[in-house]
Amino acid sequence: MSELLKSIDARTKLAGTNKLEILMFTLGLDKRSGREETYGINVFKVREVMRIPPITRAPDMPESVEGMVSLRGALVPVIDLAKYAGIETDEKADIMIVTEYNGHTQGFLVKAVDNILRLDWSAMRVPPAMLVAQMGGLVTAITELKDGRLVMMMDVEKVLSETGHFDADEMIFKSVKPLGKDRTVFFADDSSVARHQIQRTLDAMGVKFIAAINGRQAWQELTKMAEYADASHTAVKDMVQVILTDVEMPEMDGYMLTRKIKSDKRFAGIPVLMHSSLSSASNQQLGKTVGVDEYVPKFEPQKLAQTLTRLLA
Repeated sequence: MSELLKSIDARTKLAGTNKLEILMFTLGLDKRSGREETYGINVFKVREVMRIPPITRAPDMPESVEGMVSLRGALVPVIDLAKYAGIETDEKADIMIVTEYNGHTQGFLVKAVDNILRLDWSAMRVPPAMLVAQMGGLVTAITELKDGRLVMMMDVEKVLSETGHFDADEMIFKSVKPLGKDRTVFFADDSSVARHQIQRTLDAMGVKFIAAINGRQAWQELTKMAEYADASHTAVKDMVQVILTDVEMPEMDGYMLTRKIKSDKRFAGIPVLMHSSLSSASNQQLGKTVGVDEYVPKFEPQKLAQTLTRLLA
């Protein structure tokens, strides 16, 4: 399976081109619908693909967490994606996708992997509201293959957040100190879980905000603000003091959004803070190549608040 995965160096060329590579996989035939759907995950989050090793069961775990495995001396939690997604299937998972993001490593059990698809983020569409509601926000984007199949991009950040309980401690947000200044942050993220945590952090800081669900919508709103600023002879930086962006977003990713912002002099003086689960050094370096000013990993609200406080002070 390892031949499916290319080197990081080969994929870094995608930054700022609004392109991505996704590993496609299936979770088995759903008895309720009689269909086997195809899902995808960003290759940047995949460390390796392998046959399922022996799993050690652990007590008091969420139903979808099968247990843990030992990978080169490290204990890695294993999550059955079919169970997590509520798919009723009699087919047994055969493959484990080892993922690494948000500074955590975890294994996802799937029925089978397909291949790696390279495409433009503009080909990834925001899913219909009915599908979002049905799957609880688990699908963040959809694209159509040439053979007519739909590939659904899975919000694995949501999986990690809910199975790992990273958002459960209310004291994290209560410990955030209010900024005490009239400031506004514009943020863009396609994950409902991430948007909720960003909003809670900004609320705790007493900071106003404007939100967008992807880079394309963010750029449209920022362009309107810039046009208003021109017409009223003011500066955009008087309206928004920090722009916070995710990397993976349908229609326009965070790299492309940052490149557009940094190449437009109307947004001069506004720092761009990249907020992503792609927390490796290589991904942070990619952000710098398109002009990102700061980088904060997701699901670390205290670090996010500290960085925003410094940028907004």
